[in-house]
Amino acid sequence: MKNKKTYIILAVLVIIAVMIWNVANEPGIKDLNGNFKEVAFIRNEQNSGPVIRIYAVTVKGEPWAEMQQYGNYMPHTKYGTTRIYFFPEGKPYPAHLALGDKNISAGLEEHCLAIYEKDGMSQVTFQQHPYRN
Repeated sequence: MKNKKTYIILAVLVIIAVMIWNVANEPGIKDLNGNFKEVAFIRNEQNSGPVIRIYAVTVKGEPWAEMQQYGNYMPHTKYGTTRIYFFPEGKPYPAHLALGDKNISAGLEEHCLAIYEKDGMSQVTFQQHPYRN
C-alpha cells in the first residue's frame, strides 16, 4: 500500500515538473532575432468596449517573418485591435502615439518599415513599407 502511494506521488511530481518545463521553454519575443524594443505604447481607457492597443517598436534589419511573429505574440483582446508600427533601429521613431486614424506623425511615416494589425475578428494584416508610394 505504501509503495503504491509512493509511485502515485512520484508520477504526480514528474507530471508537474514536465508541465513547468514546458511553460518555461515556451517560445516568445525574446527568442526572435531582430533586437525588438518597444519604444512607445498607448491604449484606450475604455474598459466596457473594444480595447485598442498601439505600439511602436524598433527592430534591427528587416526580418519580415519575425516582425509578423512578434505581432502574433503581443496581447490581443477579442473584438479589440492591436496595431504595431516597426521602425529601424538607429533611425527616428515616435516617442508618443495617438489614438484615432493617425497614430504616428507624418514626419515619421517615411521611416516606418511595417505595420502589423490584428483586428476585432482576429484577422491579421501585415504591410511592408506601408507609406511608400
